[in-house]
Amino acid sequence: MSASGAATNPWLIAMAVALATFMEVLDTTIANVALPYIAGGMGVSTDEASWVVTTYLVSNAVILTVSSFFARLLGRKRFFLICLAVFTASSVLCAFAWNLPSLLLFRILQGLGGGGMVPVSQSILAGTFPPAKRGQAFALFGVAVVVAPVVGPTLGGWMSDNLSWHWCFLINGPVGLFALGLIALILREPEAAERRRLQQQGRRFDLVGFVLIATFLGTLEIVLDRGLEDDWFASNFIVAVSAVCTLAFVLMIPWEISRSNPMVDVRMVATRQFGACLLVMLATGGILLATTQFLPELVQLDFGYTATWAGLVLSPGGLVSMAMMFVTGRLLGKVQPKYLIVAGAVSVAFSMYELTNVYGDLGFWFFAQSRMLLGVGLPLIFLSITASSYNGIASDKIDQASALINAARNIGGSIGISLASNVLAHRQQFHQSRLVEHALPSSIQYQDTLRQVTRYFVAHGNPLAQVQQQAIIWIGQQVQMQSSLLASADVFWVLMLVSLAAIPLALSLRPVKLDATSPVGH
Repeated sequence: MSASGAATNPWLIAMAVALATFMEVLDTTIANVALPYIAGGMGVSTDEASWVVTTYLVSNAVILTVSSFFARLLGRKRFFLICLAVFTASSVLCAFAWNLPSLLLFRILQGLGGGGMVPVSQSILAGTFPPAKRGQAFALFGVAVVVAPVVGPTLGGWMSDNLSWHWCFLINGPVGLFALGLIALILREPEAAERRRLQQQGRRFDLVGFVLIATFLGTLEIVLDRGLEDDWFASNFIVAVSAVCTLAFVLMIPWEISRSNPMVDVRMVATRQFGACLLVMLATGGILLATTQFLPELVQLDFGYTATWAGLVLSPGGLVSMAMMFVTGRLLGKVQPKYLIVAGAVSVAFSMYELTNVYGDLGFWFFAQSRMLLGVGLPLIFLSITASSYNGIASDKIDQASALINAARNIGGSIGISLASNVLAHRQQFHQSRLVEHALPSSIQYQDTLRQVTRYFVAHGNPLAQVQQQAIIWIGQQVQMQSSLLASADVFWVLMLVSLAAIPLALSLRPVKLDATSPVGH
């Protein structure tokens, strides 16, 4: 029996669930471009304001681990509605936060509410659609997960530029209320016998396992998000958090292996099929969120784009992703998922390779076209992982598997952002030191350039007393910009290698039954 009533159109359920999921994933990136505005409005530094992103990611990661338990105990519909209500209310509270501590508290609540929705969304869709239609249903869900991080910077940038940063959160209010009413009306719980069985499983709560896993994921998010800003292990704070993270991980493995009803089934994670899918999802999340954060920053800092135009660079790729989701949903019934993952990884790698050719005179469509190529590859990977990862998994493990795949996407995103930020920072220092070697005042090339630039400023009416100083400043700016562009190219080289690393993992996957390619294994 499906999770919906017979009279309810399953596509209506899919659209309502996808809408709620879209809002949640949107909030992983919408605040990024608004951070300078939040810092100014709250009277705090940008470094302090960046905790607005960190707290959301940490609470999001923590709740993912326990979502399957509450879904079984309370029922999927009830738990989903509670999560959506908490997310909507805390979003509005974020908009009306009176200082930074209150905003961080409401962001934690927002992350807790949002984190529980995504894995339960997949379980609801799996119960609503017959196996033959699940590929297309998950294409709609995939649009929310892949396109929302792309829309986030565009929407957040436009609102911050033209309205205020408060609207980045306030917009969730009316949309959330609409989704709440719609889901409450159309979604039905499973049959009574199935509900009792799920509740019986839900009563066995692995409290110690939850604390260890939540501590591990939460502290890992903090280390990844704060490491560069706090100078990594030169910071006592990062050292202490890393120690707690390592200890929680070391204690978690033997504890979870020895439990009959663990919070995370370590044996399932260690299987070739699910483990490989988890690693590919880590890489996919890393590339998606790293490029979504890094590309707008690049065009703003080095090409002078506004926050709105920086977001618009990503928009064509979002449209391509949306179309490719439905194409991939149909392909999954005809082509083995592992081959689609390989095709997607090659497309993503080529997109990253194109961006290694970045230089100062590039226009809008160079970045937009590279993003469109990325938009072709990501849906091929994302939906194929969804199809492959649940293959052979017992039905009572579906909620947990869904939570783990989504946790991998979030953790992968944090790893990707941290990796890109660190490569950028260190390679920029390297390139700047090498370029400065060729800009010595005693060198003929430097003197030649200085004379030409000085003549240019004189020809444009600048005061003679200032032109040489202006020329020196201009040369310094050029060195800085060139080092930034070269470092950006290095970031894209690294992301290209990450994408290519997914190919051997994909080829190790087992074939699946193409008529049953769905989140529920058979």
